[in-house]
Amino acid sequence: MKAIVQDRYGSPDVLEFRDVARPAPGAGDVLVRVHAAGVDPGVWHLTTGQPYLLRLLGFGLRAPKLPVRGLDFAGTVEEIGDGVTRCRPGDEVFGTCDGAFAEYAVARENLVAAKPARLSFEQAAGVAVSGCTALQALHDVRPEQRVLVIGAAGGVGSFAVQLAKHFGAEVTAVCSTAKTDLVRTLGADHVVDYTREDFTTRQYDLILDTAGLRSLKHLRRALTPRGTLVIVGGEGGRWLGGIQRVFRAALLNPFVRHQLKGLISAVRGADLEVLRETIEAGRLTPVLDRTYPLADAVAALGHVRAGHAAGKVVLTV
Repeated sequence: MKAIVQDRYGSPDVLEFRDVARPAPGAGDVLVRVHAAGVDPGVWHLTTGQPYLLRLLGFGLRAPKLPVRGLDFAGTVEEIGDGVTRCRPGDEVFGTCDGAFAEYAVARENLVAAKPARLSFEQAAGVAVSGCTALQALHDVRPEQRVLVIGAAGGVGSFAVQLAKHFGAEVTAVCSTAKTDLVRTLGADHVVDYTREDFTTRQYDLILDTAGLRSLKHLRRALTPRGTLVIVGGEGGRWLGGIQRVFRAALLNPFVRHQLKGLISAVRGADLEVLRETIEAGRLTPVLDRTYPLADAVAALGHVRAGHAAGKVVLTV
């Protein structure tokens, strides 16, 4: 089969489009014929091996342990392993796995869900990682609370705006000038262009920061006295990659009335089902920025890394 493969860490140019052996499903696995695969910043980090903390966490010190890149996917079940009961060959599914940038990929049965009928494969391929992250970040949202989403036009942010509205919150979305119209279509009650306005003039019950740049001091100014800050991801630095903000939040949290959290999200089967149901109900729609052929994965990663994407970038297979 064709796949996007890397033998060493480096810029996206280390990725190669070449033939590799087709994987086989083990017990509890499903083999999926991939129709589309999502591209997100996490793939860029795994490609470059930065921050170096990733290598220490088991992804491979000198070279990637798993050579085929990609996490999110949507496709058709080709074959099932022993013990699989929820999937059958021919089922249309979406989910996450290691090695989604390929014509075929193996996923655990509990990390796939039925593809919503109202979505194309391209739309469904961008749901799992970003959608689960947004859902987990908004776990404590209650109706009529004020929620601020920073980075509202990004992969996680575009899901978060819609989910917060679904949960009954009053949503303020922060984005750049070029993306304000898009964010309004997601249902945000208020849109702040960060190049022209300061969002700290109001206070919020929950702030979800997906941008990874602002200081804790700056963000806390926009929280209600007992408000919650959720930090998702972060950029900056070869060693920690911005995760130092999460460490600072954890150290400060016991001494302040605010709840300061760093989210380390994981895709869970139960969350995929919640997302599927919400999508089927018409309350959530993935935002698709653009698609690239699988062979153009390097260009797709470059587009995501440059910060140009509004919503999700997807590879078609």
